[in-house]
Amino acid sequence: MVKEFYSNLRMVSSPNEKFALSSSVKGERIYLNARILASIIHIPHTGLYVFEHKKWSEVEGFHPNQILSLLYPNDPNVHPNMALTTNRLSVDHRLVHHLIIHQILPTGGGYAKLSRMQVFLMWCILSKIEFCFPLLMLKTMVRAFSQKKSVLPFGSILTKVFQHCHIRLEGEIATKLKKEDTYNKSTLNRMGWKKQEGIWTYCPKVDQGPRIAIEEHEENPPWEAQGEAAPAQDQAQGISSSTDYDRVMEFMRS
Repeated sequence: MVKEFYSNLRMVSSPNEKFALSSSVKGERIYLNARILASIIHIPHTGLYVFEHKKWSEVEGFHPNQILSLLYPNDPNVHPNMALTTNRLSVDHRLVHHLIIHQILPTGGGYAKLSRMQVFLMWCILSKIEFCFPLLMLKTMVRAFSQKKSVLPFGSILTKVFQHCHIRLEGEIATKLKKEDTYNKSTLNRMGWKKQEGIWTYCPKVDQGPRIAIEEHEENPPWEAQGEAAPAQDQAQGISSSTDYDRVMEFMRS
């Protein structure tokens, strides 16, 4: 059903109207805009909206060097054109990135590098800037439809859309949610975090040496590889307060 939704996907909004999509599944027409989608999944449809992948977003208060200095505190030479790699992120920032690439802005391909749009979304989360998630979802659907190698995102959310439109699900083969689709203590444990005396501490396995060079070529985040632990970080990054984790959880609940 998800494949049928994307194969029939069309943009139906005109330049003077709000962005909207149309599709059909099992002969039933589906019409979605940000307001309708927000009402189906019970989240707000207000806030900032930007959808720019190739260049830095031009938004008041957003300065690339500031967020890059936060993400790469040990690099004294941050600049907008620097290489944006995940192997130098602290563990708490990796959690934010994990949330983005799997839930907020799912894309195909490797996870060793960050896109400028991903960095911008990290800034929104860490700065508690309200973002219009439903509109981002609609734009991401169109982008996935237009790219040959892209994943088909938001399958579980589209199931809610199908139910809202009274499309019969009988006879369909259900797909179980993946581990990374549910965020709880187990997520952090898989990434190598343990809560000790109220503080989330990074505790990789002793026998797992640094894998920075390997990470550069990996297609999946290291904490999702079977039988492997997250790569060792610098000692300065070993202990992290729960501040960023709490921000992520608050963002997900908002």
